[in-house]
Order: sequence, then structure tokens, then C-alpha cells
Amino acid sequence: MLKKIWERTDRTIQAIEEWSLFLAVVVALVVAMANVLLRKLTSDVNLFWSDEVVRKVIFFTTYIGCVAAVRSRALIRIDALPQLFPGLKKPLTLISHLAVLFFCGLMLYLGSQMTLLMYADDYAKTSSLQISEWLFYAVLPLMGLLMFVRTLLVMVEDWRGGRN
Repeated sequence: MLKKIWERTDRTIQAIEEWSLFLAVVVALVVAMANVLLRKLTSDVNLFWSDEVVRKVIFFTTYIGCVAAVRSRALIRIDALPQLFPGLKKPLTLISHLAVLFFCGLMLYLGSQMTLLMYADDYAKTSSLQISEWLFYAVLPLMGLLMFVRTLLVMVEDWRGGRN
């Protein structure tokens, strides 16, 4: 029963990661290409807001990409010591996971605080599209939460003797 819940949670987070990253990159690509085509094919048409969209997509994909990096075990960690001293592999992996969980806690707390500050500020809007900035800051606590859950899933997998 618990294993099915863990697997379903893992698949749900993976779907969120993959689809949100896919859609975000498609939006950035379409907007950037449209702007380039309009600039090259016409002399007076320009999407003045395209750079802002691309910057916000880069922001989003960076943070959601962190969640995907935990799943694929691509985060920075101590790698040389376990190769020299194989007995240190499990303790250093645990320390690495605990450091990631601490980082996730910070992102949850500080990201929530920053999101609330932006939400309270009526003037905090993007420069060209006039979208409320709190929507973009909300990615920070979301990333912290998803990364926390993903790290717990990886820790359980390590504990059960899964992949390393």
C-alpha cells in the first residue's frame, strides 16, 4: 500500500516536472521565434515583451529543473571520497540528502515570504506584460515542496537498496 502511494507520488511529480518544463520551453521558443521572424520579415513590427517572456521561462525552468535533477541524481555532491573510501558512500549520501532537505526548507520558508511580499505590493508587476510578480515568486516554495518530496522518495529508494 505504502509502496503504491510512493510510486504514484513519484509519477505525479515526474509528470508535473516534464509537462511544465516542456510547455514552458515551447512557449519561450514560439515567442522568441515569432519575434525574430517579425523583426526580419517586417521593418516595423516587434514583440517588445518577448524578452520578458523568455527571461521568466528561464527562471521557471531553472527552479523546476532542480526538482528533476534530484530525480536523476544530478545534483552536486561529494563524489571523490566515496570512490577512495567506499565505506563513506552511504554516510556522505545521507549528508547530501539532508543538505538538500535543509535547502528545500529554506526555499519553502523564504520563497513563501517573498511571494507574500510581492502579493501585498500592488505595484509589483512585470515591466511589459504587467503580470503580478507574486505568480513568478510562487515557483520558489513550489520548487521547495516538490524537491523536498522528491528527495524523500530518493532517500527511501536508497534505504531500500535501490539505485545510487
